[in-house]
Amino acid sequence: MPVRTPETDRLDIADHGIARLDAARLDAARLDVARQLLDLLADTTTEPRADTQLEALTLAVAADLPVLLWGEPGIGKTAALNQLAEALDLPLTTVIASVHEPSDFSGLPIVGDDPARQGVPMAPPDWAVRLVRAGRGLLFLDELSTAPPAVQAALLRLVLERRIGTLRLPPGVRIVAAANPRSSAADGWELSPPLANRFVHLQWTHDHEVVVRGLGGVWPVATLPRLDPQALPAAVALARRAVCGLLAARPDLVHRLPTTDARRGGAWPSPRSWDMTLRLVAFATAAGSSREVLSLLVRGTVGDGPGLELMAHTDRMDLPDPEALLADPDGAVLPERGDLRQAVLDGVVAAVRNRPERARWDAAWALLARALETGAPDLLVVPATTLASLRREDWDVPAAIERLAPALAVSRRADLVGAPKPRAVPR
Repeated sequence: MPVRTPETDRLDIADHGIARLDAARLDAARLDVARQLLDLLADTTTEPRADTQLEALTLAVAADLPVLLWGEPGIGKTAALNQLAEALDLPLTTVIASVHEPSDFSGLPIVGDDPARQGVPMAPPDWAVRLVRAGRGLLFLDELSTAPPAVQAALLRLVLERRIGTLRLPPGVRIVAAANPRSSAADGWELSPPLANRFVHLQWTHDHEVVVRGLGGVWPVATLPRLDPQALPAAVALARRAVCGLLAARPDLVHRLPTTDARRGGAWPSPRSWDMTLRLVAFATAAGSSREVLSLLVRGTVGDGPGLELMAHTDRMDLPDPEALLADPDGAVLPERGDLRQAVLDGVVAAVRNRPERARWDAAWALLARALETGAPDLLVVPATTLASLRREDWDVPAAIERLAPALAVSRRADLVGAPKPRAVPR
């Protein structure tokens, strides 16, 4: 057995140290390779791609309205906000509402040298101070539906007035929140009606094509809408006319608090939410957004029923005047959408019924013939039948009826074929 000496002990210790050092270097090298792999997986690009919900989100952000994304866990709400902040070059500040106390949003009392003279100021949290110093940013309130009622109450002033204690967030800060439905949230709560009524609610779903292409390395890019400077005054005028016209005709829609807690925690109509809707209609008009995007926004602000009524009212606002069509039937430009075209033709027939004259009756038939040239014949059956019933005995049949007869006959036969056959009555 070899004799151990202080020298051999020092050599053994040195050998062990070298071995440990070599093992540490080997582990570091392996971690470096792992980091390279992670970097490659994170190396993705973006592409312009039509995405209705993403466009609705960016439009609401541009309109400086608080947005609340509703969706099941793992659907990509947080990832969408990260991508949005990166695309808009905004610093992202994420706050998990459920892990904070009410004082974190209302401000922490700080006693000064002379409270009797100076009072006790409410100091804001550090993340709010960072947002004010930056002057711009995206404040992301995550897991909002897990915040207890006391925290939700403290959030009211932050969401509406942008105030935290004595601090006011600058105009360059936008607020977006995310929440899971109560059924899938961890210890979830329904949103209180005052807090829910301060948000634009968007249902966030996944598009499998977007997910597949994104996992392949290409995600859709989020861009702010391009507002046409020349269209701003007309956009504001249209938005005011649309919202005020609907509420003048339907005053019961001005304020309608839902009766169930679940519906109160979503979008519902109030003077505040109608003001938000007016802003969204103006922004969507100035940006030339699609009808689908506008529908998502208005339904997410005042609810499905009032939102759909506003969309229908806006469509009717753009319909041509029946008297103008009767004055120049050959040059008439009719809507392409079937429901709008049907409404226009019905309006023309109603105008003739209100003031039946031979020239107006002939002009209406010429307009129906014009509609036949540019649209489906089945839309003409009801207007033509009603118009024919308005004929006076001394009115000659116009030539336009001859052009309509074959199409109307075919359409009538198709209706009869599709109608259910009457049942035989047993004797």
